[in-house]
Amino acid sequence: MDVPSELKEVSGLEVSDSIFWMVNDSGNAPFLYGLNNKGAIIKALKINAKNRDWEDLTTDPEGNIYIGNFGNNSNSSKQLSILKILKKDLNSKSAITPEVIAFKYPNQKRFPPKKNKRHFDCEAFFFYKDSLYLFTKSRSPKERSKTNLYSLPAKAGQYDAQHLDTFNTCNKSGCWVTSADINKAGNKIALLAENNLFVFTDFEGSNFFKGAVNRYDFDYKSQKESVCFKNDSILYIADEFVGVSGGNVYEFPIK
Repeated sequence: MDVPSELKEVSGLEVSDSIFWMVNDSGNAPFLYGLNNKGAIIKALKINAKNRDWEDLTTDPEGNIYIGNFGNNSNSSKQLSILKILKKDLNSKSAITPEVIAFKYPNQKRFPPKKNKRHFDCEAFFFYKDSLYLFTKSRSPKERSKTNLYSLPAKAGQYDAQHLDTFNTCNKSGCWVTSADINKAGNKIALLAENNLFVFTDFEGSNFFKGAVNRYDFDYKSQKESVCFKNDSILYIADEFVGVSGGNVYEFPIK
């Protein structure tokens, strides 16, 4: 599926009720777009919030949509949040005021930290049970493949993110985690990077990194930014339009 030009910097993808929901990343207008399976925009919902750096989308079983406003390239932001768009507002004709889940990383003491301690960027999260799970993107030159797992309540408020675990994707560039998703059964998660995909299974509760992991290496190079489950054996992956390539949603089969 081709992504329309309005979403050339797509950074979040989620499918709910047969609608492909997407957002652009920082510097773009604060709109949540709904597309049909042909790639045509059928909804353009204005959100009463600044697109400081929107980076991923997720939904909960009630149909609410969450926008991860937590991109933090410089590791200097003190305005990290997740915007909760209630399902009842998804047919609104006027601008939507979201619920705000504000948070900070309690182990971050400086803004920004020294370069070798910049582990507080984030582009990936999903909803699971009653919580949101965030996967960070390291900006440390010596630990580019490190991702920290944090959890937050999925309701409005101000929170300290709870650190749960750490995982290293690979030992070279191109392995930053750029998106994440969990299947409906809650027994399989996907972490997306530009050059790789990691699928975790056989874990207990939220101990995602303690399960088995399969790694898939991509043949096609592009700026892959978003992932979500179509079903247990197929993922949707979206990439940004850069130069003459990208700007598509792909189906990717997994075991």
